[in-house]
Amino acid sequence: MTKTRGMPALLAGCLVLAAGALPAAAQQYTLRLNHVHSPSEPYQQAFTNWAERVKERTEGNLVIEVFHSAQLGVEEDIIEQIRMGANVGQNTDAARLGNYVKEIAVVNGPYFVDTLEDAFRLSDLEIMKEWEERLAREAGIRIVCSDFVQGKRHFFTNRPVQAPADLSGQRIRTPPAPIWQESVRALGAQPTAMSYGDIYPGLQQRAVDGAELTFTNVVAGNFNEVLTHFSETGHILLKNYEIVSAQWFDSLPSDYQTALVEECRTAGQEVSRQLEEMAAADRQKLVDAGMTPAEDVDLEAFREAGLGAYEALGLTEARQAVLDELGR
Repeated sequence: MTKTRGMPALLAGCLVLAAGALPAAAQQYTLRLNHVHSPSEPYQQAFTNWAERVKERTEGNLVIEVFHSAQLGVEEDIIEQIRMGANVGQNTDAARLGNYVKEIAVVNGPYFVDTLEDAFRLSDLEIMKEWEERLAREAGIRIVCSDFVQGKRHFFTNRPVQAPADLSGQRIRTPPAPIWQESVRALGAQPTAMSYGDIYPGLQQRAVDGAELTFTNVVAGNFNEVLTHFSETGHILLKNYEIVSAQWFDSLPSDYQTALVEECRTAGQEVSRQLEEMAAADRQKLVDAGMTPAEDVDLEAFREAGLGAYEALGLTEARQAVLDELGR
């Protein structure tokens, strides 16, 4: 009887020892990624590709949930959540990051780089890495990658624009960031800060006279319904940044960090090339829809005027330092 009564206790002890010998389950992490683009735009699929590849590489333990159309909130609010350590991410730009590390804003300046190859190379420059480390250390923002390039931005208005003087008095929508506003001002217009989601009603209600966007943005947003002309200035090759909390990023295992960064770069470069190929077709869609392209745009005048933005913000030396390292 004594032996029989002792068996359950002995068995339970063995089970406890066996359980202790098993490897602990891998910790799971979730990143909620916010972006302003519609689900029909290429960025949505690119972010989904990024999420799927990271999930596969981490065996399902690092999950990226993608939220389009700013479903999680306004970009500036999300960035503040990131700074506080939340497990959220945001597709943003150098203009907004320049609010925290001034020099990064040069990437969003007029006629900074002209090709995808140069845009991708920026990430590997020592000076850019120094600024990115400052951003993580001083502002709590970690750049995962900056290889999502939307393409060249042009002016979309309701009258022809051939030179900076033609933008005089026109209220052009910009995101709320100094380099963007000073760029538009230097190029001749009156910058008006407005969130992306407010552009269409803003144009309808004449709160603004135009916007500077990519061809794909205009097609996806149906802005041709409230604008009649475009001017191919190509004044900004917009390089986007995928950012997360530095605190959250540092909490990830090193191999998860590597997967997050490498797959971000891959997805970004894929969609950037796709958007570059789409630009000509989207331009034609706008012409077919009735928009009128400006003729004989004075690009040299725009390029010269654009230098004023760097001067106004004290970024001339930072701009030259990056271009020197690029070999340009």
